[in-house]
Amino acid sequence: MSARKTALVTAASAGLGAAIARVLALELGMGVTVNYSKNAERASALARELRDAWLSRRPTDALPPPTFHAIQADLSKKSEVVRLVEDAAAASGGRLDVVVSNVGWTRMRNFSDLDDGVDEDDWDRCFTVNVKSHLWLFHAARKWLEESNAREEGAAVFMSTASVAGCKPSGSSLPYAVTKAAQIHLIKSLAIISAPTIRVNCISPGVLLTDWGLSFPPERLGAVKEQNKLKRFATVDDVAEQVKTYVASKTVTGQNAVIDAGFSL
Repeated sequence: MSARKTALVTAASAGLGAAIARVLALELGMGVTVNYSKNAERASALARELRDAWLSRRPTDALPPPTFHAIQADLSKKSEVVRLVEDAAAASGGRLDVVVSNVGWTRMRNFSDLDDGVDEDDWDRCFTVNVKSHLWLFHAARKWLEESNAREEGAAVFMSTASVAGCKPSGSSLPYAVTKAAQIHLIKSLAIISAPTIRVNCISPGVLLTDWGLSFPPERLGAVKEQNKLKRFATVDDVAEQVKTYVASKTVTGQNAVIDAGFSL
């Protein structure tokens, strides 16, 4: 009997990561490993939610039911990234077909104030989390994704969530914007390096009204909403649907989808 496809989603216990995990599990029928940094209770609750939702649907196909796991890892440390991939693959029956690298970091600063944008700790942590962690994750997962492609051509997918701040200078801080631009370029480079066996894409959301998005001052959120050509905010579900499209496609690679309600126009 064939096994179900499996996915690893990092920073997935809430917000965008959780929305992506729900789409992969409940719309594409994948087993999902939910990575988290600190909140074990929230990550375990999501894994249980996915399991219960799947069972309540009573699927009629002949495949065994998917499995859902929560695994802790600090993705700012390379050794932790490697351990996460090995543990996720082991928990998923020795396979990974889709990896969504959703982690990111910033510190709220005044983007227009250069004096507020030169803190070396901010730059170092932004480069580690927003650029290097995605590289480490891809490198660790590559062998599993190549095996996925060997089972089904075009099935292996590596996705990364960047930011519109990497496309249009803006956002929470200067180091965040610059490292998000570097992340997008990294993804395009990995798409070239890993072709033709692994498809690599990224998504750049605008401000999302998650817990993090709501940390912006209300007047700043109002200004962004006014600048958005659609006069509303994109949602985590909008972004998760684009992830679904990229995962389902067999021919899209090296692309960055901007989902920002028209902010960058």
